[in-house]
Amino acid sequence: MLYDYLDTPIGRLTIYSSEDGIMRIDFPNDKHMKCDRGTNAFIDICKEQLKLYFDGRLREFKIKLDIKGTDFQKLVWRELMRIPYGLYATYGEIARRIGKPNASRAVGNALNRNPIPIIIPCHRVIGADLTLKGFAGGLNVKEFLLRHEGIVFKT
Repeated sequence: MLYDYLDTPIGRLTIYSSEDGIMRIDFPNDKHMKCDRGTNAFIDICKEQLKLYFDGRLREFKIKLDIKGTDFQKLVWRELMRIPYGLYATYGEIARRIGKPNASRAVGNALNRNPIPIIIPCHRVIGADLTLKGFAGGLNVKEFLLRHEGIVFKT
């Protein structure tokens, strides 16, 4: 596994890749995994796509991911990737979409474990009352990402 950094408007992100794809993106305050610093095609493509996203020129990421998680987490993360740029869903909506209408709390837990934020857009999930709820990068980062995408929510 390799990692490299990308400076962005929300701070320095750390991007991790295996030989099979992007595995993780850490926010500035996250503890970093121990592995070798370097780059490969996946990291290079990810960095370029993130730059385009933050420049407002990319709305859909197209990069191979190497996602590790439980079957339930992967189900939730796949559903998150169906939320289009500029739109949002609630925790309850995600639970219903995956066929588990009473699993809003479990959906929230899966979002909390999302290893690849921004690309797997957990920031696009908000509370049923249309307010911001928890986010690994901090609510200020979630707010920035939502506003960046033109999403209106209650403050």
